[in-house]
Amino acid sequence: MQAKASNADILTERTRLALADAEAQVNQLVLGKPREVRLAFTTLLAGGHLLIEDLPGLGKTTLARAMAASLGLDFQRMQFTSDLLPSDIIGVSIYDQAAREFRFHAGPVFTQLLLADEINRAPPRTQSALLEAMAEHQVTVDGTTHALPQPFFVIATQNPVDLAGTFPLPDSQMDRFLLRLHLGYPEAAAEREMLAGADRRDLIAHSMPRLSGEDVLALRSAVGSVHASEALVAYVQALLQESRRHPGVQVGLSPRAGLGLLRGARALALLDGRDHALPEDVQALFAAVAAHRLVPESEAERRDGLAEAILRTVAVD
Repeated sequence: MQAKASNADILTERTRLALADAEAQVNQLVLGKPREVRLAFTTLLAGGHLLIEDLPGLGKTTLARAMAASLGLDFQRMQFTSDLLPSDIIGVSIYDQAAREFRFHAGPVFTQLLLADEINRAPPRTQSALLEAMAEHQVTVDGTTHALPQPFFVIATQNPVDLAGTFPLPDSQMDRFLLRLHLGYPEAAAEREMLAGADRRDLIAHSMPRLSGEDVLALRSAVGSVHASEALVAYVQALLQESRRHPGVQVGLSPRAGLGLLRGARALALLDGRDHALPEDVQALFAAVAAHRLVPESEAERRDGLAEAILRTVAVD
């Protein structure tokens, strides 16, 4: 087994400790969800975007605000509604009579951490306005391309699709999210502490940033230095291939999903202080990366169940 990476190999000591402090602070603000917080940090460091699917009131917005505060990132929250227009997200060009030219007025997408709240309450045309921003970190308005601030990270929340007033996200939009997770109800002890403690919004407002945007970019760069062995790459490929022939699956995982899974495994290894990714990293992320991308043959098939079955089927060599 390889030794842990030295600070010089991947991170400075200051950045390594600051990353641990940032994760610890988010866990103090989002009680009883260490696994979900770890997955959110993994998504951020891997350069992906996060989809949180759950009932209202379970801490989705709190997680997004806590991460922005702890990471020192500019933050914008956008409430998606049925009458929201694409221009409300990306911005619009308005004619300036004094200057006799059109001037671009940036929308809320021009931030470092965007919370797209209840994204599936907006119609598909509006949902797709985020596609270019999420994939290319830029938007194009009237033929002019505008780069987004870096780092750029989208946390989108959606209500279960059986709730009233929701529009299912198209597959192309779902594929832009590296991970999908559920928060669920808190455990009894965490809920009691939350009820007896200070308001989460007040705690977040008084939280000090542990990192900066420049630190996050450095961490993302360091993720690329984490080693993934040929055996690990072969394991990921075997999972992709199994997903395409597994019983009950109509459409399996794309190469993009495999690239995201490997990137996420490297990010998880970095969070653990290692310079190499392990099969356990892939296994810890597989359901969160794969389930929302799989298309079942039958509506009765659970995507999460299919992902878990695929993972059990493929052995680690």
